[in-house]
Amino acid sequence: MNTNILTSRQADELHKAIIAYLTANNLPDTASALRTELNLGEDAFDSATAKKYEGLLEKKWTSVVRLQKKIMDLESRNSTLQSELENTTPTSRQNKDPVAWLPKSPARHTLQSHRNPITCVAFHPVFSSLASGSEDQTIKIWDWELGELERTIKGHTKAVLDVDFGGPRGNTLLASCSSDLTIKLWDPSDDYKNIRTLPGHDHSVSAVRFIPSGVAGGAGNLLVSASRDKTLRIWDVSTGYCVKTLRGHAEWVRDVCPSIDGRFILSTSDDYTSRLWDVSIPNPEPKTTLIGHEHVVLCCAIAPAAAYPHLAAMAGVKKPPVTSAVEFMATGSRDKTIRLWDARGTCIKILVGHDNWVRGLVFHPGGKYLLSVADDYTLRCWDLTQEGRCVKTIGDAHGHFVQCIRWAPSIVKDVPAVNGDGANGDSNGTPRKAAGGAGVGGDAQIRCVIATGSVDLNVRIFAN
Repeated sequence: MNTNILTSRQADELHKAIIAYLTANNLPDTASALRTELNLGEDAFDSATAKKYEGLLEKKWTSVVRLQKKIMDLESRNSTLQSELENTTPTSRQNKDPVAWLPKSPARHTLQSHRNPITCVAFHPVFSSLASGSEDQTIKIWDWELGELERTIKGHTKAVLDVDFGGPRGNTLLASCSSDLTIKLWDPSDDYKNIRTLPGHDHSVSAVRFIPSGVAGGAGNLLVSASRDKTLRIWDVSTGYCVKTLRGHAEWVRDVCPSIDGRFILSTSDDYTSRLWDVSIPNPEPKTTLIGHEHVVLCCAIAPAAAYPHLAAMAGVKKPPVTSAVEFMATGSRDKTIRLWDARGTCIKILVGHDNWVRGLVFHPGGKYLLSVADDYTLRCWDLTQEGRCVKTIGDAHGHFVQCIRWAPSIVKDVPAVNGDGANGDSNGTPRKAAGGAGVGGDAQIRCVIATGSVDLNVRIFAN
């Protein structure tokens, strides 16, 4: 044996580890032969030493294999980045500028563990945790940076239809809703224990979102849910009580999106309409009804202030508005189109491109783009500075219908306590900042991370 690669101490350790391995694996003759050749008597290798070295060889062996795999992964990623770098012209600063970043194929991670189609995904506002919900009745928590499954949460008795992180500042909760008619609250800081179940809806609960605290005067403990019972309900998560019921839709309410200041709520329905509600008043009524889609409206998003200048130009308005947290909205439908609307309910643009039902929408926090996913297996990026032209299609985003998309919340620095859960933007991952502030202020740093979920049982992470 050529031991001069190893120091005498390392060689000694290796010999002892081999003897311990042979002994543990019931090969005493071989072990004693080796001991004899190495002059290792009972004094140099007693049972305590044997115990100390037991399992060491296996541990080193498996960790070497694991590290080799990691090195190969890093090397291949390195060479991919290297070739990208070589093919980058100085003008394409896209990689450096988060405002211009768009997802690209292949995804950084494909997360597999669900046994049935994935219906929803949501990012933790602070940590690198991602929740996914599925028709398999479970919620799974992943580390999206590492691409690893952290835990599986069981509790719902039917399909999980939506999940969202939020709640009081410094006390983030996970909310989930299901076809079992309930909403459940889980505490991430206590092993995701189910701390509350909110009954009250009379049919499947299709969407749930925490309402950011703001002018509505809340402490960040309000939650809104949308249901097949045609209503939306607002809940106080600290008491578990339903504080308001919003009636107005004629059919199943599919999706809901609260405004960044918590004052308004946008909802979509099977009645082909979307409605904008002012929930700061005691008995909310639809402030605006968006009429135009020719089929069920499945998803919606409220534009961040950074998008106002581009959307105002598209609407033919000279000066971008700065008055409200809801100036422009987007909705996606089974009619395969996406519609952009102003606060008065005027449709300012129809985006045509998807070949099947549009399932999910998210505005780029930088304000320049709208991203969409659909049952045509694609993810599309629409450029709001070019009249909403589709500038990018990821055709192989998934191998089946893409049911959901979320953008990681921006990292917020030094936010005063009034902003509720200071580490978070709204449900669309929009950074918190003064309305009208184009781009990203000093207080929010865009994270170039997107999660999608599909009927192909995969959750994908697209990241810079």
